[in-house]
Amino acid sequence: MHLRSAVVLALLLPSSTFAQSEQSESGGISKTLEMPAHRALIARIGKDDATLAPFETDGCSGGLSEVWRLVSSQLPDFAEAHEEAPPWEACCVTHDHAYHGIAAAQTAEASFDARLQADVKLRSCVIDTGETRKAGVADHYAVEVETVEQAYEMIAESMYLAVRFGGGPCSG
Repeated sequence: MHLRSAVVLALLLPSSTFAQSEQSESGGISKTLEMPAHRALIARIGKDDATLAPFETDGCSGGLSEVWRLVSSQLPDFAEAHEEAPPWEACCVTHDHAYHGIAAAQTAEASFDARLQADVKLRSCVIDTGETRKAGVADHYAVEVETVEQAYEMIAESMYLAVRFGGGPCSG
């Protein structure tokens, strides 16, 4: 299957179907697409001059943390309800640490598995954050707790899909 066809197919699948495929097949279609990058990472790590760059994070990537701070600085009610940074920003930093730690992988397969685990944990962390905040958010907006739970599940799933499609191993 050509790369473009595989990406189009993955984008056409419902997100929940894709996510289930990712977990049940230890990666599914994305594994096929991303293994060359993991092999390149392992080859780079194996070189004598390879050094791991210092850890850096931007909070939640894709401009999420940056835009959140901008919105909260302009809308006091938003900041009051949701803080000045995304409530799940610690999840993103933990996720960044996990990606940085993948450099310790010895094989491309281990690198892929570690990345997938980090992405799954990110999704779970965002959902867990919603669990701790759902009552307060529901009260603030006068909505049902289930509505807040659904919102956090959608946010978590969107972030998961974003890191699965947008992230990947870096080989410098």
